[in-house]
Amino acid sequence: MKSYLHRKGRVIDIAHQSEITGKYSELAARLALLANGWTVHQAETDEAYDILARDPLTGDYAKIQVKTVRQRIDRGGDLVVYAKKGNGTTYDLSEADFIVGVWVTEAGPRVFMFENRMIGEYWCKEASATERWVELSLTLDREVIAAA
Repeated sequence: MKSYLHRKGRVIDIAHQSEITGKYSELAARLALLANGWTVHQAETDEAYDILARDPLTGDYAKIQVKTVRQRIDRGGDLVVYAKKGNGTTYDLSEADFIVGVWVTEAGPRVFMFENRMIGEYWCKEASATERWVELSLTLDREVIAAA
C-alpha cells in the first residue's frame, strides 16, 4: 500500500515527494555552483556522484554528492546532512570529493558545500553553519566568472 501526504487538497505520493525534493536540491546545487563560477557537467550515464564540476580557481574537477539539509527541531534546531548511500554506507573519496547540502527554507534554498570526510552525518548549529560550511550564493557572481 502506498503512503500519501495530503496538502492543499492534493494527494501526493511520498516517494514522488522525495524524488521532487531530491531533484530540487540538485538543481539548486547546480545553480549555486554555476553562480560561483564552477563549470557544471551533465553525465549521460548514472554515476556514484550527482555532479561533476570544475573549480573556477584551480581548474580541478570535483565529484559532488548533493543531499538535502534537515533541521532537527528535537536537537535544538541543529542542521544535519545525512550523507549515506541507499545501502547505508558512506561515500568514499572515489565517489565524492565534496558534499553539497541544500537547506530548503521559506525564503528559498540555502546551499552549503563541504569536503567529504567519509562520515554518515554532518551536523552544525544554524548560527554556525556559515562558519563550518561554505555557503554558496545563488546570485550570479559576474566578477568570478569574468576572472575564470
